[in-house]
Amino acid sequence: MQDRTTQYAADVLAGKIIAGDLVKLACKRHLDDIEKSKAAPYKYYFDVEQAERIIEFAETLTIAEGEEEEQVECYAFQCFILGNLNGWRTKTGGHRRFRTSYVQLGRQNGKSFLNGILAAYYGNFEKYKYGQIYCTATKKDQSLIVFNEIVKFIRSDPDLDECFNIHEHNSTIDCLLTHSKIKALSGDTKSIDGFRPYLGIVDEYHAHKNDQMYKLLEGGIKKMKSALISVITTAGFDLKSPCYALYEYCVKVLKGIAHNDSQFIYIAQMDETDDMWTPKNWIKANPILQYDPEAFENMVPIAETAKEMGGSSLRDFIVKQLNMWIQWTNDVYLKDMELWQNGATRKTLEDFRGQKCYVGLDLSAGGDLTSLAIVFPFLKDDVRKYFVHAHSFIPKRRVEEHIKTDRTEYDLWIRDGLVTVTETMGGVKTDYRYILTYLEKIITDYELDVQFVLYDPHNASAFLTDLEALGFDSVAVTQSAKALNDATVDFRLEIESGNVEHDGNAMIKWSIANAKTTSNSFGEIKIDKEYQTERIDVIDAIIDAWTAAMKGEVKQNTAESVEEWLKLYEASKKKQARG
Repeated sequence: MQDRTTQYAADVLAGKIIAGDLVKLACKRHLDDIEKSKAAPYKYYFDVEQAERIIEFAETLTIAEGEEEEQVECYAFQCFILGNLNGWRTKTGGHRRFRTSYVQLGRQNGKSFLNGILAAYYGNFEKYKYGQIYCTATKKDQSLIVFNEIVKFIRSDPDLDECFNIHEHNSTIDCLLTHSKIKALSGDTKSIDGFRPYLGIVDEYHAHKNDQMYKLLEGGIKKMKSALISVITTAGFDLKSPCYALYEYCVKVLKGIAHNDSQFIYIAQMDETDDMWTPKNWIKANPILQYDPEAFENMVPIAETAKEMGGSSLRDFIVKQLNMWIQWTNDVYLKDMELWQNGATRKTLEDFRGQKCYVGLDLSAGGDLTSLAIVFPFLKDDVRKYFVHAHSFIPKRRVEEHIKTDRTEYDLWIRDGLVTVTETMGGVKTDYRYILTYLEKIITDYELDVQFVLYDPHNASAFLTDLEALGFDSVAVTQSAKALNDATVDFRLEIESGNVEHDGNAMIKWSIANAKTTSNSFGEIKIDKEYQTERIDVIDAIIDAWTAAMKGEVKQNTAESVEEWLKLYEASKKKQARG
């Protein structure tokens, strides 16, 4: 049996199909997960038959719009999307793996077409009975786009028409084989409150001012074994929108910064370094152009007009045709997270036993994260380097809350020893004694030579007495752009230069990925975040420590020097033996 889903992934990674880096990551994820599925602990598998089934169903449909009716032919990228959504299953029960889907494509790439296929297929041709399927949008006209796509499929095929009853007066379709219903809904979110969608379609999510519609759909699928929320959208202009927040989260999942096995992602966009005026690059944001030469040619004058007119025409071209969130990278602190990943090492605190270090603290006001960072400057081949260690703390009764609001894996980080759960003070507020105990223990265990403890003075008053009782020199770091600019800039430059090492702590990576920059009137910068749930506590603690670490005395790492000497000694012995 052919496997068009996996074939697309292989062709993309082999360079046979033009695609951007995020699509390549989606393809790599698919292939990697197939390998993972061969091992018992991995709870999902890829069912080729189920993947091909929905693609074959799509290709039985007829496109009635236009001068002549045409049989649907799924393009390779559409096969990949549909095949992933229907093919990945749980090993226990055979339920669909993906419960949420985020697909971002340029304008006129068949977004409504894909959602129309999902609605028709899940409405009538799965085993699920009495299902609820919703086509949602901010406005009624928008919600009817997908609904009307389904209607066109049905009315253009006499056999299909017998399986559905269409009620245009109330925008409802009865699925006669399963007794399910397909309904178009718009901005009145209360109308779906309490419902249990088998499929919830969120069309053009970028236009939604809040996430209320999405959250209501999401809340309705909690107890359902197979259900899907499908977001298919273009990019937008509003960086404060829930769609942009979801987009950023999905990028983190693709890059391995966040983890979510139940979230499908396909983001077709150009890479940051691509020239937007090179036509070949447009395919990355508009995969349909690879298969439709006429559409490709039609885009050339659109691009030329946008370039010449500038202003709103140019903005619209960038966002809608090239599928780029406007200003999408302007304030990102570290644009290439691979640079941070490159600094991962097998070193631990043991490798810095007895070394000078600087401690940074970011203290929470109550039930949020509190983070501690330790920075070790050292020399390697006469080049100044740094090793970063970090640890965080969270109240016990706030863990589940933060897993949901922050959409990240605190439970796994707790399991891996990256986060300590504090249980005193009712488990709702961080007990700073846990921090002191942790700090005192690692200083003692590794004989660390702490030069300064640097802290955000906000929320620190109750902590200082205990801190000073331990004999540490503590320094308050004013949280202004003027005070933090040098450290903020230097930390990024050292990462980009390959001079920052770390132990692969996933929480540090997540925090850095969340970090944006904000500036004062003098152009001085500091770290900030776009949304409340994007925690930057860890990087805040690192930069506090960095204010002193980047200036402090540095010497050769003794442990590393010994290691290098041993390597040279062993190499010399081997050479003598050969001689």
